[in-house]
Amino acid sequence: MASLVFKSLFNRTTTTKDRRTRLRASNKVSETILIVDDSRTVVHMLKTALTQAGYTTLAAADGERGIQLARSHRPDLILMDVIMPGINGFQATRILRKDVITQEIPIIIISGSEQATEQVWVMRLGANGFIPKPIERGSLFVKVEQVLKERELAKLNELAVGANKLSDPLYD
Repeated sequence: MASLVFKSLFNRTTTTKDRRTRLRASNKVSETILIVDDSRTVVHMLKTALTQAGYTTLAAADGERGIQLARSHRPDLILMDVIMPGINGFQATRILRKDVITQEIPIIIISGSEQATEQVWVMRLGANGFIPKPIERGSLFVKVEQVLKERELAKLNELAVGANKLSDPLYD
């Protein structure tokens, strides 16, 4: 099944857009993406694609280990499968959102279900995005780059607000 999930991820030639993505990635500090999925094949294929694009990856086979790695490594992004043994992706996302250490880390949920109710539930939990399986290479990178860009803009906005407070006489 996992080979079908990622068939489109690896059975195509590199496009100009893929090369641009890798070139952009090589010109900056590598961002770390935590992959939380119980399928070794899925993890391997995602790690391969993301590493080729210039990202650093970590992996966990279940929600509990994913939470531990998120707390200890503070990745720039988490790709979270839904159905896993033990703590599932929904539960792990809820736990990460309540934790002061991990609450700001963006999470993209990956699921074989494309039901609108699941996507709404994912967003209510505080996830930053949803990627349906089978995962397509283009969709993966578009969503990853979008969420990372949003995170960077939020950080810059936070810095700007902080700088304004420092220079505002009302805060003296």
